[in-house]
Parts: sequence; C-alpha cells; structure tokens
Amino acid sequence: MSTLTDVVISATQLRDQYPTCGRSVTLLEVHREPPVDAAPRLPGAHVVSLTADLVGPTSPGSGAFPLPTEEQIQNAVWRWGIDADTLVVVYSREVPALAARAWWTLRWAGVPDVRYLDGGLAAWVAAGGDVGDQAPPARTGSFVVTLGSLPVLDTEAAGALARSGVLLDARDRAGYSGASGGGHIPGAVHLPAARNIGPDGLLRAPEALRTEYRGAGESGDRTQWGAYCGGGTAATLDVLALATLGVEAALYPGSFSAWSSDSTRPVASGDEPG
Repeated sequence: MSTLTDVVISATQLRDQYPTCGRSVTLLEVHREPPVDAAPRLPGAHVVSLTADLVGPTSPGSGAFPLPTEEQIQNAVWRWGIDADTLVVVYSREVPALAARAWWTLRWAGVPDVRYLDGGLAAWVAAGGDVGDQAPPARTGSFVVTLGSLPVLDTEAAGALARSGVLLDARDRAGYSGASGGGHIPGAVHLPAARNIGPDGLLRAPEALRTEYRGAGESGDRTQWGAYCGGGTAATLDVLALATLGVEAALYPGSFSAWSSDSTRPVASGDEPG
C-alpha cells in the first residue's frame, strides 16, 4: 500500500519500471466532459469523464461538483478493473487539476495506490512513450471502496478552519479578490493551484513548493490544512502538492460554489484573508 507521499509518478518511471513490475496497472485519462472524438492516448488507458464518472448528483448547497455516490464510484472502480494491489495512474492532456481530482477521489474512496502522472500526456510523449487507440483490457475489478479515506471539510468546518488553521483558496486572483465577482471565505489564504505547476508542465520542485506553503501558513496553526476553489477541482492540486511534502490537507469539495449558495454566509473581498 502506498504512503501519503507516494502520489506522483514520472513519465520515465512509468515507461521503464512498471511494464515489468509484476502488478496490474490501470491507466485513466481524465477529461472534464466525455470527449467527442477518440484521440491517441497511453496504450490501454480508460477514457474518464470527471462529470460523468467522478461527480455525484447536485443538490441545494452541494456545490458544482459534489462527490460521487458510493454506488457510482464502486461501479467505476470495478469497471476500470481495479483490484486491491492494482497501481492506478491518472493523467490529463492539458489540465493537471482534472487528474488531481481523479487522484483525490479514488484515494478518498480508499483505493490504495493511485499516482498522478507528472506532466500528463505531454510528458509521456516527451519521454518517448507510445500512444495509440489500444482499448483497455475487458475485466472487472474486485476492490471494495471505503468512502472517507481522505479528510473532507463541510461548509461549517471550512469556515472554522479559515480562522483556526490554514484554509487555502486555489482560485486565481480575480476569483479570490472578488474582482470577477464573488470573493473568498473570510480568513482563507490565497494560493492558486497554478502555482504548483512549473513552466514545463511538471509539479514544481519540493523546495519551491515548501517555500510557497511555508509562506501561506505563516498565520494559523500549520498542523491543520484545508483547500477549496470554485467547485472542488483545482484545490485538489494544492492537496496533492502538500501530500508530496508529507502534509495531509482536507478538501472542501463544495468549495465556493457551496459556500456562496447561502447569501447569509460572510464573504471577504480584496487580496487579504480578511
């Protein structure tokens, strides 16, 4: 079983080590919506839709992208051929947060070993990996999910953590400040998800990430971390980056779309936590 820090795999590691590792490997290419056209992908990868496969039904106050139901994620895990000893590798074509949300959701559902492919499809191609339209093997997995295997914040807990610990807002500056409408949860610290990714499309080096998060956690109890964004997707990049540093952060899945659904909740504006 993987540990907290075993969350990332490089393209060269996947290319060189895992074809002969003696374990079953499930590859998931994650899109926001179901893709219209088939495109070359990692050989044998399942094409996954975040909204269809990993997001549950909305309800008042749920936010834009609520967590999947137990039945929904269980059926997906079986459909993708995941067993207890399967290595699951998630990646995206252009949006790292989509793969991060898939990584988080599967770990939250208790899947033991899920890795984020650093750099996604572009890194795989740059490493000389093959692409094609090879379909994944038809098989049914046996792993039984356990929801709640990663920490989650509800709306009340998110508001409290913004004052007692470190609650990160992973949106861009305009969303956080309210310049594009909205604002942020009072007390939340701005750390955009995009800051975790370097110009090469890879996660930034550990020391650079430590510097970012050390600065974000200057005010508050740094033993308690949480993250949110607009709909609970971009924030998973903050959770993933912290996990690579050995820090467990809770996700507020409802995020600002849930927080702002009640007009009586306070909202801060500007560039300071408030």
